Amino acid sequence: MGKFGFKLIFSVAVSLFFLPNSRSTVFGVAADEPIEIVETAEDTNIAYPSTTNWNLELDAEEDAWEMIRKNGNQFVVNGQPFYVNGFNTYWLMVFAADQSTRGKVTEVFQQASSVGLTVCRTWAFNDGQWRALQKSPSVYDEDVFKALDFVVSEAKKYKIRLALSLVNNWDAYGGKPQYVKWGKDAGLNLTSDDDFFSHPTLRSYYKAHVKAVLNRVNTITNITYKNDPTIFAWELMNEPRCTSDPTGDKLQSWIQEMAVFVKSIDAKHLVEIGLEGFYGPSAPERTQFNPNSYATQVGTDFIRNHQVLGVDFASVHIYADSWISQTISDAHLQFIKTWMEAHIEDAEKYLGMPVVFSEFGVSAKDDGYNSSFRDTLISTVYKTLLNSTKKGGSGAGSLLWQLFPEGTDYMDDGYAIVLSKSHSTSNIISLHSTRVAIFNSRCSWKCRWGCKKNRFDALLYHDDL
Repeated sequence: MGKFGFKLIFSVAVSLFFLPNSRSTVFGVAADEPIEIVETAEDTNIAYPSTTNWNLELDAEEDAWEMIRKNGNQFVVNGQPFYVNGFNTYWLMVFAADQSTRGKVTEVFQQASSVGLTVCRTWAFNDGQWRALQKSPSVYDEDVFKALDFVVSEAKKYKIRLALSLVNNWDAYGGKPQYVKWGKDAGLNLTSDDDFFSHPTLRSYYKAHVKAVLNRVNTITNITYKNDPTIFAWELMNEPRCTSDPTGDKLQSWIQEMAVFVKSIDAKHLVEIGLEGFYGPSAPERTQFNPNSYATQVGTDFIRNHQVLGVDFASVHIYADSWISQTISDAHLQFIKTWMEAHIEDAEKYLGMPVVFSEFGVSAKDDGYNSSFRDTLISTVYKTLLNSTKKGGSGAGSLLWQLFPEGTDYMDDGYAIVLSKSHSTSNIISLHSTRVAIFNSRCSWKCRWGCKKNRFDALLYHDDL
């Protein structure tokens, strides 16, 4: 597949979109205008090539490596839309900190690139624990920071953008509980991990970390993080919850302060919260879409939280197997479709921003699990997104949880996808990447081409392509 694996194939785009005997005129328009396709009365029986035979070459090196920005409910780069097909691999920095495992970072980027994945979400934190980045408030291990530098520089080599999360709600890699522990060690009277959101000292600890990361000068590339287009977005927190305040006011105040603070240091990059997408008190009519009644009580509020100044796009997670039932059933698929459609609608109707489904997957440890169901689940997510994309909607992309290279099975939480061992899943991901790439390369032009809507739909939706 070449040095960077997956590449846009303009020769195919030309052969399919500008077919012989077709009449087409192309006009440059704003990036957020939808495609207009005019049907004709010509015969539509044409064969489409397999993606495995495509040899189109548009090397990513030829493109300017520019910052991803937002235009209405779309991401844009170089004047064109940027729909996301990506993945999570949270442990990259920790693996890069050890020479014996550093090669796995390169390996996962190589494999992701080979199937066209363009965004990776990973941790830019490790607080007070084993191989910690931040050993204590504002005290950093330079070797671990250099490991994060390596992750960023290596991602750029494979033309993969990074969504960097700045702290965890959970105790893995330190997170909110570690900040509270630091506060207690400093003599603060703290009674709950949720004091992370409200106590001014803990807020100052978090702000100091944000400042340290955003102002970090990469020791490999010599580019300051806040100026590096390799970074797709800053995530305020992985899955923030504040169960001590179901009204959502405490978390809302934290989001308001931190989103503006991040933007005050770095106005160039996108910012997102890191929410799971649960509906709260501000939209009681939408709580019907929550997976269970408990989701309404965790202090998050999808619509209200995302109306905060400084937040550029919405985030949603999808875990039917942990939210509804750990026994696999078709009910999971129906929930996923409804859950996604509700959030895409809200992003369009109330928020006016893109929405990224930044974690989704199914665990191999679930009762009734098989790889065929996983493939169906992934396809359901991708097809729901494409239904939004073809209408110019807010469904801006998704990030699989999670991609692993071979030899890291001991890290598997049940959700790991090893592409070299999962050929059917790999093919589904690659096909979706192809479809997304076509949108990204063509959607910025209003094309009144003679080739038919049927042909276009076949290209984008036919499962055998």
